[in-house]
This record gives sequence, C-alpha cells and structure tokens, in this order.
Amino acid sequence: MGDLLLARHGETEWSRTGRHTGRTDLPLTPRGEGQAGSLARLLADRSFGLVLTSPLLRARRTAELAGLTGAVPEPDLREWDYGGYEGVTTAEIRRTRPGWDLWTDGVPPGPEFPGESPEQVGERVDRVLSRVAGALDGGDVMLVAHGHLLRVLTARRLGLPPADGRLFRLETGTLCRLSLEHGSPVVAEWNTRP
Repeated sequence: MGDLLLARHGETEWSRTGRHTGRTDLPLTPRGEGQAGSLARLLADRSFGLVLTSPLLRARRTAELAGLTGAVPEPDLREWDYGGYEGVTTAEIRRTRPGWDLWTDGVPPGPEFPGESPEQVGERVDRVLSRVAGALDGGDVMLVAHGHLLRVLTARRLGLPPADGRLFRLETGTLCRLSLEHGSPVVAEWNTRP
C-alpha cells in the first residue's frame, strides 16, 4: 500500500493576507512560485501512480513547478466554497460575527456561489479518497490542492468528521504524507519544507 502525499499550493496574494480564497482563481506570488519549485527537491526520488490537482491555477502551477508530470485536474479538489465570505479575512468577519469559526459556523451564501458546509466539503473529499483507493494499492498518490480542502481530506482519511480538519494547520507550499501503521491511516509527515 502506497502513501498519500498532499501538497498545498504556494502562496498567493490572498493567502498571504489571510483572505478566504475559494473559487477566485489567483496566481502564485513570486514567493509562492519559489515555494512550489522547492517541493521538487522533496519529490525528486518518488514516483506516483496517480497525480491529481485542483483545477484552479494556483494548484496546477504548483504541481508544474514541483516537477509533477501527468497531473490530472480533479474538480472535487477545488477549495472550499466560502460563499459570501470569499475574499474576506477572519478578522473582518468577526467584526460583525464575534467568535465566528469556519469549522462550526459555516458561511453564508454569496452573490455568485452558495457556500459549503464542512459536511459538503467532506462529501467531495470522500469521493476523491474513493477514487485514489485503487491507485494506493499500487504505490504512492499525489494530491495538489488547497489548505482547508486538504485539512478536511486528512480528517476523513483518518476516519474523523470533516470539521476535525480544524486540527491540522497547513502552510502554503508544504508537503504532507499520510501513511499506514498496522493497517490504520496515520499522519507520517506534516508541513514539510525542503
């Protein structure tokens, strides 16, 4: 059984400033491009039976700069739909909703997008996990996506509810590895940088 490797895309202007970036398709900053390129050193000695990316530019560009070839865009790996909180920081939200927490309070619908609950994101990542299960039987699988989405995916891989993704802080341009110990999924590496 292979390992499931996760890479969060490199820094964007909005990730740098703490803005919720779901569907807005932003490019990497120069620092983000450097972060993405540095992942190549961590991945140089690995081969993957399957490489999936979010369809958004920041994830696809990270995969490219990391030297991952044959990456297939997977719509279910797009970031959480933040609805009315797209482009807004947590501090700004808490001015009108003191104590607000994404994981427990969710997001309001936006003018263009309805927003998602942790459970809805969990349904998407469960589909991804089902898709990669067969590939993991033959070797390692690589996913390149987004912070909150990969946190939910980690929780689900470990058998936890989607909202427990709150327990896994994930930095931009880092690599994580989920493996098995005695047949059970475990976190083997987290927020690794070269």
